[in-house]
Amino acid sequence: MVIPSFVRINGKIRVPKVRCVDENGEMVGVISTIEAIRLAKSKKLDLVEISPGAKPPVCRIMDYGKFQYNAKQKQKGAKKKQQNHAVKEIKFHANVEEHDFQTKIGHITKFLQKGHKVKVSLQFRGRENAHKELGFEIVNRVKDAVADISSVDSEPRMMGRMILMVLAPISSK
Repeated sequence: MVIPSFVRINGKIRVPKVRCVDENGEMVGVISTIEAIRLAKSKKLDLVEISPGAKPPVCRIMDYGKFQYNAKQKQKGAKKKQQNHAVKEIKFHANVEEHDFQTKIGHITKFLQKGHKVKVSLQFRGRENAHKELGFEIVNRVKDAVADISSVDSEPRMMGRMILMVLAPISSK
């Protein structure tokens, strides 16, 4: 439930008659505002305007502080459940050794299992630029190594002195 930006409670309700609903959700009826406030005070609760546009406005007897607290808790819970997945980047070079390759594959696997996208980049240095086919072989090895848990979002392509590829986790939904 979203907390309205401005809610009239108790003495701030300035209409002569209101349609009143008690704390259990049962209709009390159309009564004067003063009588409704008196009824709410006798139960040690607040009279809160729920629907100001209705004729007459609908008011409910409730503990407004508790209502606000519960609404804020629901908003916090919804915020916690939101998933913000970043794009993680793993960098390779054309002459990567097997152990380094396997370590980076392990990192890519962890990122994909957590639901992140992974940007795989391979950068050429100096004379490595003459052997672009070696770079594409490494990137394709990466693609094959994580093929069971990922899908290719962006195929390997050259961008200047780099080969870039984006992997996305296979959704389990």
